[in-house]
Amino acid sequence: MGADCSALARGAAVLGTGGGGDPYIGRLLAEAAVREHGAVPVVQVEDLPDDAVVLNVAMIGAPTVMVEKLPSGAQFAEAIRSLATHLGVTPTHVACIEVGGVNSTSPIVAAAELGLPLVDGDGMGRAFPEVQMVLPTLSGISATPMALADEKGNTAVFATVDNRWAERLARTATVEMGCSAITAQYAMSGAELKQSYVRGSLSLSVAIGEALVDARAANEDPVVAVAAVLGGTVVFEGKVADVERKTVTGFARGTARIAGSGSDTGLEAVLRFQNEHLLVEVAGSVRTTTPDLIVTLDAETGEPITTEGLRFGARVRIVTAPADPRWHTPAGLALAGPRYFGYDTPAVRHDGTVSEGEHA
Repeated sequence: MGADCSALARGAAVLGTGGGGDPYIGRLLAEAAVREHGAVPVVQVEDLPDDAVVLNVAMIGAPTVMVEKLPSGAQFAEAIRSLATHLGVTPTHVACIEVGGVNSTSPIVAAAELGLPLVDGDGMGRAFPEVQMVLPTLSGISATPMALADEKGNTAVFATVDNRWAERLARTATVEMGCSAITAQYAMSGAELKQSYVRGSLSLSVAIGEALVDARAANEDPVVAVAAVLGGTVVFEGKVADVERKTVTGFARGTARIAGSGSDTGLEAVLRFQNEHLLVEVAGSVRTTTPDLIVTLDAETGEPITTEGLRFGARVRIVTAPADPRWHTPAGLALAGPRYFGYDTPAVRHDGTVSEGEHA
């Protein structure tokens, strides 16, 4: 992983559904690490030895904060070293726990500095705001022990009774660390990773990024190109009329209202987010909810727009796309469905139908 950091960051920002941190920052950090340490080898999930020791690294906190409080490159490797020392293991691979924004490229930084290969997969197939919201949780894999590292050199290691407690304690510590930190978590074997991970996430990110750029070069519609790679649908087009956003308990929470244009003239879409887009309403009706993907793209260029990047007057198109099928099981919906976030609605899939997990 080296020359295609740009395509990876762009595509991962799409899969990040508005969250995961600023992809531009992640790209710059990854490219700097590759220049200093060399390209990072990428390993397919099915090629991992069952006894591999895999550690995940990611940013935790509010993406809005990272815009002004940049992580240092050393934080990513330091979090992994701290966790490996606590566990008494020597890691053999680095992986992404979520594919989205900076959290798709930050593992490149750690892998480059540590001289380790990177796994082509992730624990979600998208981005979610809380530590326990990963497919490994559904497989019974513990998030802890987990390490946190801030830009000042502080580190902490947590051991918790379950993954939801890992979220609660890590979020509290992250707020004290300035509302953003780097975490190493979900240490697992190669066998456990094969059972619980989404395969090919980094490759898919690169494919999305390349499709977007290629469509523009060919004077084709980049938004349609992105939707095609995702297997998704363009559900709304319009101009951002209002954004209400605030950083609360380590999250960027808010609502954006989109005034329709083109075929959607006279209609309004409402986006509701907590780091990531979790629900979109069109003309007062719920159109799609978490766990399926809700992606906001620049109407002309197709570039993904993060929740912290939404601005009044921006012309956008909203794309929805399917999530990994495991998210639509009853256990998956209990972990990351709309009701978990306080929305009084069943989970609505990208095609507008109610998730089958609601009826199981």
